Amino acid sequence: MKLNIGGTEAKDGWKILNIQSAPNVDFVGSCIDLSQFQNESFSEVYASHVLEHLSHRNDLQAVVGECHRILEPDCQLKISVPDMVTLCRLFSAENATVASRYDLMLIMFGGQVDEYDFHHVGIWEEFLAHYLKQFGFTSFERVDVFGLFDDFSEYRVAGELISLNMVATK
Repeated sequence: MKLNIGGTEAKDGWKILNIQSAPNVDFVGSCIDLSQFQNESFSEVYASHVLEHLSHRNDLQAVVGECHRILEPDCQLKISVPDMVTLCRLFSAENATVASRYDLMLIMFGGQVDEYDFHHVGIWEEFLAHYLKQFGFTSFERVDVFGLFDDFSEYRVAGELISLNMVATK
């Protein structure tokens, strides 16, 4: 079984966990507490543009640890988050317009359309790698795209991919 955390798009072989009930959502709950799932019960876990909604003090560590726990040995966690380094570079570019900076600000801090659409942490490659290593992932690498779902993992601004996409192996 494969788990898409925060998703809404149905796909064969995947179950969806989301904080909000919606069509195609199989499990409603927070990714911080995955206790509804047994140890080593998933062959793959995918979380696209979810981790930035968590606190860097406790929540981020909890979800990385929980993902490690529910993954089968030698299986992968695939994470996509807004890349803070890329966003800052695009935001501070001399040719950035007011409109483009506003759009980037929304990516940095969330669209804030509901109580869950706020970003609480900026994430970059070394920061994420630190947590993955701390919670027992044996290898991790940055990839351009996953090609799994139609989501923000492949979103581009001014032709540039704004997501940090990483694959971590348990």
